[in-house]
Amino acid sequence: MSVTPTSPVRAGGAGVADGRREGLSADPASFPPPGQSAFSTRAPAETPDPESDNRGEGFGSLTARFKRPETLVSFGIAAAIVVFFFRGLEIDVGDVWVNIRQTNPFWYALSLLVFYLGFIWRALRWRMMLGQTGIDAAHGYRLPKMSGLIEIYLLSWFANCLVPAKLGDAYRGFLLKKDTGAPFSTTVGTILAERLVDLVVLFLTMGVVGVAVFGSHLPGAAGQTLLVGVVLMVVGLVGLGVMWWARDVLARRVPARWGDQYARLHDAVFASLRRPAPSVLASLLIWLGDGLRLWFVALALGADVGLGTAVFVALMSALLTTVPFTPAGLGFVDVAMIGVLKLVGVDTAMAGSVALLDRVIGYWSIILLGMVLYARRARRDVR
Repeated sequence: MSVTPTSPVRAGGAGVADGRREGLSADPASFPPPGQSAFSTRAPAETPDPESDNRGEGFGSLTARFKRPETLVSFGIAAAIVVFFFRGLEIDVGDVWVNIRQTNPFWYALSLLVFYLGFIWRALRWRMMLGQTGIDAAHGYRLPKMSGLIEIYLLSWFANCLVPAKLGDAYRGFLLKKDTGAPFSTTVGTILAERLVDLVVLFLTMGVVGVAVFGSHLPGAAGQTLLVGVVLMVVGLVGLGVMWWARDVLARRVPARWGDQYARLHDAVFASLRRPAPSVLASLLIWLGDGLRLWFVALALGADVGLGTAVFVALMSALLTTVPFTPAGLGFVDVAMIGVLKLVGVDTAMAGSVALLDRVIGYWSIILLGMVLYARRARRDVR
């Protein structure tokens, strides 16, 4: 996935114009000054930056976005899915409640700890990617401390739990721009690269674990999810290839007012993927951590779920969160998790208990924590 440019980009004047024809430099030190793209053919003083007018402020009000009709409809879809399939699966709510009351607090607390430790890996990887694009102290950007980056990450997940279509990713870019002045398009480029790495590693890991656990008898729901993963991965890799090989054509076709933003996004995507090994390793640790979290939830309930099965189900759930119709895959994830657990011999009530307690960690705890962080940030912003 590493990209080797043809020649370095020189900042300023004719050098930038040459850089547009020749490609992106692999050295962050050769990046143009803040606010100027490597593809730009005009000096910064001549080109007003459309991002400098706080474009993206609309992302700041999650309350307004939550009240939009499409968001309310997405929650309605999630509720309909849960009600329809829960009735079809004939889950006994009383049995689920009995299982939950017998939850081992040690294993459940451990699963919660593993989940939130994953945000440290995510923030570390993002800081590294930002540095590769020139968003660091050496280039005039004062990034938040690790605690600040983790807070931004948690708030973006909070947004993804409230609104569909992964809009929390754009919200993450908005928050970093607001805190550091980093170009929104550059930040979004790092997030796109991060998502692509996550998707490829998730799919490959899920495939290997699926073969190890199920052999050639992959459950139907799991096979369909893998097919979704194949489509998403192919689309992502093809899109990456088109961005690289047709970069000059795309740069010419983008409307002039968006040219600099697209160029910054393009530069950021490929700069973030310049040294993919650390990002791939971090992604693998994150996904295995998700499997460990689900396994600990199963242990807390006394469910007969092996580690390999837990990893597979957790990765399948993570893949289904990309479904754009509901926030964080709400409804789709819950039903698929119960279905696969039933297919590996877990009884219906226990499968429902595992799915419910796992979503309490991966969805509802984010809602609660996000509300606290969002309110605290709102108070801080008005001071």
